[in-house]
Amino acid sequence: RSAGPAWPAPVPSSAALPVRLIGFLFFRGPEAGDPPRGPACLPLLSSAPMSEEAGAGPGGSSSGLCWASLLSCFSLACSYVGSLYVWKSHLPRDHPAVIKRRFTSVLIVSCLSPAFIWVWKEVTGVKPGTSLLALMGFRLEGILPAMLLPLLLTMVLFLGPLIQISMDCPWDLVDGLKVAFDPHFWVLCLTDMRWLRNQVIAPLTEELVFRACMLPMLVPCTGLGPAIFTCPLFFGVAHFHHVIEQLRFRQGSTASIFLSAVFQFSYTAVFGAYTAFIFIRTGHLVGPVLCHSFCNYVGFPAVGAALEHPQRLLVVFFYLLGVVLFLLLLHPMTDPAFFGHLPICSLSRLSSATNSISSLSLCS
Repeated sequence: RSAGPAWPAPVPSSAALPVRLIGFLFFRGPEAGDPPRGPACLPLLSSAPMSEEAGAGPGGSSSGLCWASLLSCFSLACSYVGSLYVWKSHLPRDHPAVIKRRFTSVLIVSCLSPAFIWVWKEVTGVKPGTSLLALMGFRLEGILPAMLLPLLLTMVLFLGPLIQISMDCPWDLVDGLKVAFDPHFWVLCLTDMRWLRNQVIAPLTEELVFRACMLPMLVPCTGLGPAIFTCPLFFGVAHFHHVIEQLRFRQGSTASIFLSAVFQFSYTAVFGAYTAFIFIRTGHLVGPVLCHSFCNYVGFPAVGAALEHPQRLLVVFFYLLGVVLFLLLLHPMTDPAFFGHLPICSLSRLSSATNSISSLSLCS
């Protein structure tokens, strides 16, 4: 694109101001006038001219774009959660019959979820200049690093729990490898409905809906940084539906159920921000899916058990070491240079000038 006058930055709307402020505080990029760092965020924008307001589709406004994005994400989240309750049943959620029926409904919603992006694009007039599948993280460029590096990074974060599990496991390394390469073990896993739900269906469908579909709709409104914090809110709220079943089957007192729901919202929102960060930095869906599956398998770190472990000092040391190494390796192991061109970075150019500049730190 030839040099021309800079797009005017719009006055932030009331809907977008909080998330833009968060993104500015946590993801401030280089100062205006600094040279861009690296080629990972070269514009993929269509040659069609933008509207008079930055962050607006042709003929639209920044406020209208943000409301369209938020409503589209809200509708998609409601569709996903609502699909779990289209089947009337008096059985608990872990019953194989319930799991099978829910597989059907969430897979249908997941297959239809790209239609939400298509409708959003038609309504707002946003033209990302790249294919819908590439925007959603379905691409081959850099796929091997996208499969390995985020998963290794997540394993580093869980170094303490992994050491704790290995200490308490009655098997040695050789026994564990024998089980891992035993076909009968995998047959048992693939025929276990709960295993399929926790390790395959839930990670795949949730990352597809709540990351691959929502982030492309949020980024033109908020920019990349604030989108990382906005997207998990839909993901965290979506997990509140567990309260309905816990109250229905009286799985504890009302107060304990709601406290558990608040705690679950908190850590699912934090985890959602992490996988959103991985999705944006790699431009691939496979990394967030594998990280999600791994975390479902390991579960939330048993900090209380670690503090009461016979080798408490050693376990706590590895907990702290894992966190420190994770923070040190977070940006190097998600460097966009490993993953090629990032299609979603082109959408950040549609947001305000401030958000566009700050997004460079995530795209390079």
